[in-house]
Amino acid sequence: METQYVTDKKGKKVAVILSIEEYQKMLEELEAVDDIKLYDEAKKNQEESIVAEEAFKSIEKNR
Repeated sequence: METQYVTDKKGKKVAVILSIEEYQKMLEELEAVDDIKLYDEAKKNQEESIVAEEAFKSIEKNR
């Protein structure tokens, strides 16, 4: 991965240029990390969980 920067007049780095592919990959990885954090938080708080299929049925029923 080649990193490119945008700099101001003083040469200070103010932005990064990424390819669309790199940007999308980064977003996917951040979403995965967020999912892990949410899972860990739910387990820590011992929140009640339900099967995903049941959750989807409930959501559809309440639309």
